[in-house]
Amino acid sequence: MNLVIVDYGSGNLRSVQRSFERAGFSSTITHDPTVVSEATHLVVPGVGAFSDCMGNLEKLGLLAPIREHIQEDKPYLGICLGLQILFTEGTEFGSKPGLGIFPGQVVRFPKNELKVPHMGWNQIQIKKELPILKDIPNEAYFYFVHSYYGAPKDPVVIATTTDYGLQFPSSVSEGRLFACQFHPEKSQDLGRQLLENFARL
Repeated sequence: MNLVIVDYGSGNLRSVQRSFERAGFSSTITHDPTVVSEATHLVVPGVGAFSDCMGNLEKLGLLAPIREHIQEDKPYLGICLGLQILFTEGTEFGSKPGLGIFPGQVVRFPKNELKVPHMGWNQIQIKKELPILKDIPNEAYFYFVHSYYGAPKDPVVIATTTDYGLQFPSSVSEGRLFACQFHPEKSQDLGRQLLENFARL
């Protein structure tokens, strides 16, 4: 296995790598497109703005190897921004195209009595039985930090939902791609279980 974590200038890379290490798996952090293209398992984590993420990936020449990895149905794990960039379009700071893997937009939570960003522990409702969710119970708690979420046009890709004033897709999947809005690296034992499941795909 060649597990690669994509570095495009975002934070929390080492915490993702340390979580894999605690689960018993070594990984490489890189922004080298050649190394990314050789990955058997690819992780795209991230926090921050959609447009900055897409801009940095483009500048570093990482868009093509990420797309190819997904198109070849190799295991892909997107975390937070790594989920959002899979959609057709992000709406943060104006419209910005994403990778276009899933038709749909990345939209902000509506204004209501709930605080934005959505931050802290919240539950997931499992909509699909997937190998990456093995030994993770329905309504398990995971850690979230985000103001935007992906809204796919086709609900068949939704793997889990979470309630925060509305039911939003907290993860999506297709083939061996899985991407989550929550942060497994900040989600203690169940987060580590998810990362272990991914590494074993």
